[in-house]
Amino acid sequence: MALPLMPKATAVWLVDNTTLSFEQIGDFCGLHKLEVQGIADDEIAQNITGLDPMAGAQLTSEEIERCEGDTSARLELKASDMPPPKKRRGPRYTPVSKRQDRPDAIAWLVRHHPELTDPQVSRLVSTTKPTIVAIRERTHWNVSNLKPTDPVTLGLCTQIELDEALQKAAARVEKENKKLGIEPGPKEGDTVDLGTVPQPEI
Repeated sequence: MALPLMPKATAVWLVDNTTLSFEQIGDFCGLHKLEVQGIADDEIAQNITGLDPMAGAQLTSEEIERCEGDTSARLELKASDMPPPKKRRGPRYTPVSKRQDRPDAIAWLVRHHPELTDPQVSRLVSTTKPTIVAIRERTHWNVSNLKPTDPVTLGLCTQIELDEALQKAAARVEKENKKLGIEPGPKEGDTVDLGTVPQPEI
């Protein structure tokens, strides 16, 4: 299923500006409904500015109103006449003024998204594997002064690039777990049956 250009930014806007259900927004943006709930509760994507999908001709007001009136309906992405963005080839040029922010961005990615591989982190912020390993293992020369910061906020990568990397990482982890026979654990909000709990005698 095709997703909007910036799924999380779009989800932020839909949460703030519509009465769509978390499930409807999640289906449209490729997010779990609990993740959408986290956005609504200001627990996730606090630093992401909402993106109006109507301004980018990805949705119409009629489509939003149709789904607001029927919680079982699902938003349909409007076909775009714009050509798909070209894939960037080769290393990204990072302005000198932003290079000092790379360690903070790496620290944020390592802390919040440990599922990302070193090559993925390297591509996102244009850094080297030894630097990533040093920060991951806390042997970096400046580790005590690092301030983990979202690389999107720092302008080192786009939200689209980060979302794509996270989706690939999640798919890889799921595939590896299946090979090992590891069942996915219960998600937040799921009910776990613990059986009958014995009551203490009085």
